[in-house]
Amino acid sequence: MFTYLNPEIRQRLIEQEKLVRVNSEGQIIDVSSPEHPGELAVNVMGPIPMPMSLPGVNITVQWYAAVRSTELHGVETLASDLMARGGQHLFAHLVSPLAVNSVLVVGEPKENPLVRVHSNCLTGDVFGSQRCDCGPQLAESIARISEDPAGGYLVYMAGHEGRGIGLWAKAATYLLQDAGEDTYEANRSLGLPDDCRDFSDAAILLKHFVGLKPFRLLTNNPKKIDDLAEFGLHDVTRQKHVTGVGQFNKRYLHAKQTWGHGLDDEDFQTED
Repeated sequence: MFTYLNPEIRQRLIEQEKLVRVNSEGQIIDVSSPEHPGELAVNVMGPIPMPMSLPGVNITVQWYAAVRSTELHGVETLASDLMARGGQHLFAHLVSPLAVNSVLVVGEPKENPLVRVHSNCLTGDVFGSQRCDCGPQLAESIARISEDPAGGYLVYMAGHEGRGIGLWAKAATYLLQDAGEDTYEANRSLGLPDDCRDFSDAAILLKHFVGLKPFRLLTNNPKKIDDLAEFGLHDVTRQKHVTGVGQFNKRYLHAKQTWGHGLDDEDFQTED
């Protein structure tokens, strides 16, 4: 049983202010209010103290789990139906439609905090794949934010695998890359966009935790800055974030450079 679907546990978390709902402007609204068609709201659960150990950093952060209200409502409806039919053994199916994002609060954030919006990458973040730089970027983000006097946040975006195409399609693009295509050409061969990630939830979470105040964003991708600006976050300064460069991902990074990422030729000599 997913405890956050239990009405009694849910009410307890609300009373403890461990479960809140924020609107598209990041403002807290009534978590018990009914859903409205077309409403873009996010449920946020936390903080949850979480000791972390990543390469180069050991730290305790405050973890918040976040999910769109519309997705959570759909899962809760399905859960109620399964329970009524005695289908608890099917509860694993609830995971599929529920993209749960995370916010890690690192240190005690002050003015102009350091922020990383990190797209999930199973192969890099979990398996330690060297075909990309995602795993090292994740670890280095936490390290840099923890060392920064202003502290900051890491927003971990679920559902962003392969720049939004999903793990199955990503596996196919890897095979196409092994046949000679670069990471963007492989997407196009599958009839998919170069980048189909949605940063609207990230923007809502940043508005909630940071507000419309200035912050520094760890990214090499100017498009990420533009995407956040579309949702009202304009006072963002890009901080270069290069790490984990090696023989297995140089071609991948060169393709990103060609696509517009803020990478310089000397960045490819930093590690090998």
